[in-house]
Parts: sequence; structure tokens; C-alpha cells
Amino acid sequence: MKKTMLFLFGLMLVLGCKETNEQSTSTSDNKETIYSADSPEKTEKQSDGLTLLKGDFLYLADAAVLQTHREVYGVVIDEKMHELNSMASPYKKADTDMVPVEVRAKIFPKPDGEEGWDYRIEIKEILNVSEPKADGDDVIKLGN
Repeated sequence: MKKTMLFLFGLMLVLGCKETNEQSTSTSDNKETIYSADSPEKTEKQSDGLTLLKGDFLYLADAAVLQTHREVYGVVIDEKMHELNSMASPYKKADTDMVPVEVRAKIFPKPDGEEGWDYRIEIKEILNVSEPKADGDDVIKLGN
């Protein structure tokens, strides 16, 4: 009796997994069609090759970075970066303050042999610049 129950349980488990795999395959096929590059449901902005990035922006002297929740990107220093810096500077209390921003940018790997972050971004569109949170829990200031 135990062997029969064990056999039936194993059979149900195998058949149940098989159906789940077929369902997930068809679901992933649907996702591919919805998000493919030539899909008519994609907007023009989604097809332009740019990525929406939300994070903290900092520019000091000759280096600019954008820190997202996953990655830190080096920012190409160009006219758009200077425009973003001028929009962010009213929110800075110190030169080292990071300002939350939303930008659309082109992401590419850094050239071999150069120092810096693994990936760089070239800002193409500035969507939002906002005031940093005033909680100050993540800032350590040294002083006498």
C-alpha cells in the first residue's frame, strides 16, 4: 500500500512539473513577443536604445558618477552632464553631496586600459532632479 501511494505521488509530481514547464515556456514566449525590439506595442522612446536610470548624481572637478541601487556608472563629461550639474547644484549643501536624479542615457563599457567604473553612461535626456532627503543618516562628517 505504501509503495502504491509513493508511486502515485511521484507520478503526480512528475506530471505536475511537466505542465508547469509548458506553461512557463508559453509565458516566456509571450514576454519575448511583447518586449521584442520590433514589437508594435513598444513606444518610440522604448525603441531608441536609451535606458532610464534613477540614482544619485555627483560631479567633482573632473569626474562625474551616477550611483543607482545596483551599479555605479561613470558619466561622460559633456554639455548634458554640465546641464545636469547646474540643475543639481541648488540642492547641494556641500560639494560632496549627491543629488537624486532621473535620466535617460546610453550605457556602454569603459575602454580597456582606462581607470574608472566598469560602465559609463552618456546622458541624453534629463527627466527629473529632486532635493536629497534631509534625514542625514548615511552621512558621516568629521570635525573638531
